[in-house]
Amino acid sequence: MKIVKVEPIPVAYPEPNDFNAERYLCLVKITTDDGLVGWGESITQFKEANAPVAALIAGLAEDYLIGKDPINNTAIWRSLKERAWWYGYRGGIASYAISAIDIALWDLKGKALNTSVLELLGGPVHDRLPAIASGHAHDSDIKKMAEEAKTWMDQGLQGMKVGFGKRGHAHLGYEHDRDVEYVKTMRETLGEDKMIMIDLGYAIKWDVATAVKRVQAFDDYNIDWIEEPLGAWDPQGYADLRAKTKTLIAYGEREWQVAGFEEILKTGTCDVFGIDPGRAEGITGFKKAADRVEAYKRTANAHAWSSAIISAASLAVSFSSAAFRLFEFKPLRNPMQHDLVKEPFGHSEGWVYPPLGKPGLGIEIIDEVIDKYRQKF
Repeated sequence: MKIVKVEPIPVAYPEPNDFNAERYLCLVKITTDDGLVGWGESITQFKEANAPVAALIAGLAEDYLIGKDPINNTAIWRSLKERAWWYGYRGGIASYAISAIDIALWDLKGKALNTSVLELLGGPVHDRLPAIASGHAHDSDIKKMAEEAKTWMDQGLQGMKVGFGKRGHAHLGYEHDRDVEYVKTMRETLGEDKMIMIDLGYAIKWDVATAVKRVQAFDDYNIDWIEEPLGAWDPQGYADLRAKTKTLIAYGEREWQVAGFEEILKTGTCDVFGIDPGRAEGITGFKKAADRVEAYKRTANAHAWSSAIISAASLAVSFSSAAFRLFEFKPLRNPMQHDLVKEPFGHSEGWVYPPLGKPGLGIEIIDEVIDKYRQKF
């Protein structure tokens, strides 16, 4: 079996979970000489990133993919990293391209061997994982946002991770009293048995003193973790925050490679590591990072906030590693999760189960949806 075609597909789509903002992904479709197709994805997120990622995928395909056997996906992953050393030593655009290609190769390998990606990774170590809603705060009315979250809990979801500092009118992350009122209202509305996580968007720029004061106030309402309260990298600040608060600290989402996660792990300042296979060098890079998190006895959490392709990859790794303890779903219907595939991912009474029984990633892409959202340059 040989790869005969590699097609990068930049897409742009409206995301209801992000106040209907247009978001961007670069998908990749890899086809073999016997007609098998594998799908991958990079979460480029911004318009200007899609074209160069697509060009890089196309360029790498000529010498490193065409004519190769996708069964040898690890060897191909290593060759791509060797090629990208000059322009992708610690991440960036190169990691997006490698991520998309690697996910598609795992999908192809599973299909060729008639085996799920999860089984290729060694099989499930969890019988099931709790499912939570993962969305952004948009509305100006705190009570209204809490009631909306409760409707998702009433459908079985076991908690809510909410983004502060996002698009819309919520204005969370900027004022101490309003933030505390929101967390208090969420806890009172959802009840003590539901998980609550706060995810600070890039627009929020807390200093250490602000973070300590805010998180100490949140501690009274038993939230599960606070994500990126001091951004991507501040070991001293995070150590100070961790010493003065009870809530678990999460970050790592902006890291590209295992080396970056290892640096954070060594600081001892992070409890929950966000990892995105569409950014952190695909399933191969994601699994390597998760293994390190597990070795340090910390928690890993999939940042599966793009398409169903990334959800499929994230589910496979999440169930293969003891480091994971839940799985996130966007609560509002959206094109790249619910329209892109014939059988969208979801939960059953608040639980998600191992993706077994179908080869590869276990998804069937609807070509008409791809065509509808192809990005026009």
